[in-house]
Amino acid sequence: MGDHFKTDIDQLAAFNKDLTEAHDSLEQVRQALQHVRSDQVGTAELDEACDDFQERWKYGNEQIKERIGKVTEGLQQNTDNYREIETSLEESFKRAAAAGK
Repeated sequence: MGDHFKTDIDQLAAFNKDLTEAHDSLEQVRQALQHVRSDQVGTAELDEACDDFQERWKYGNEQIKERIGKVTEGLQQNTDNYREIETSLEESFKRAAAAGK
């Protein structure tokens, strides 16, 4: 069974970093566009559509941030657990090797 399951701890850490950077990029774009006010765009209908979009984007970004937070939290916990297991196994093998001498 162990032959089919492998975990690359560095990949987990990189994925965690990528998720965080993706959220940060979305937030930066949203904040940059937040300074463009609807009354600067054009018609009243277009202004209203821009305001509505900004609100939906803000809400969606908050939802993404929340979900990314939960995923990164879980990934970090898994990464820490795998590192702890690897360290424990390494120490066990060293003790067994020392005891066998």
